[in-house]
Amino acid sequence: MALLSAPPSSSLLINGSFTCSSPKPTSLSWASSFPKLPISSISIAKSIPTLYKDSFIQAAWTRRSRGEAAKRPSRKSWKQRTDMYMRPFLLNVFFSKRFIHAKVMHRGTSKVVSVATTNSKDLRYSLKSLTDNSACRVIGNLIAERSIEADVYAMAYEPKKDERIEGRLGIVLDTIKENGIIVDV
Repeated sequence: MALLSAPPSSSLLINGSFTCSSPKPTSLSWASSFPKLPISSISIAKSIPTLYKDSFIQAAWTRRSRGEAAKRPSRKSWKQRTDMYMRPFLLNVFFSKRFIHAKVMHRGTSKVVSVATTNSKDLRYSLKSLTDNSACRVIGNLIAERSIEADVYAMAYEPKKDERIEGRLGIVLDTIKENGIIVDV
């Protein structure tokens, strides 16, 4: 059923239909170009609220147009807005020329849950090399142990642009997975 608008000067007749005082549109707007039809049934006329000349339902105008989207290009997608809550713990691994650093952070609060680095005193003198594959395995084991102590059993790793999951990074991630932690890449 279509909703029709009646001007404020219209009156309800005895048979229940609206009458329009002027047959011509009073303005040149798009909404006023629709004809004003009388409603015959009094029960229908009572159930429909009285709409005035300037009121028009604009359901088609609720979506964002291309121009409006272009004005706000920095609006984040649904995944970008909800990812922090769906995968709250983030693994960060950094390889320098001399050391390997790894930490697990909570995204919402930016709190560091667990940290492991080959630059720490207990590892610096006990490892043969601070950057080789065995050092990557040690770092993976330490991150897994410390994360389990902090009740973190799942974490996400977001690779940087054009970063491959292979080599030393692959060894760290595989070692963490072997110790019973779910790593989402």
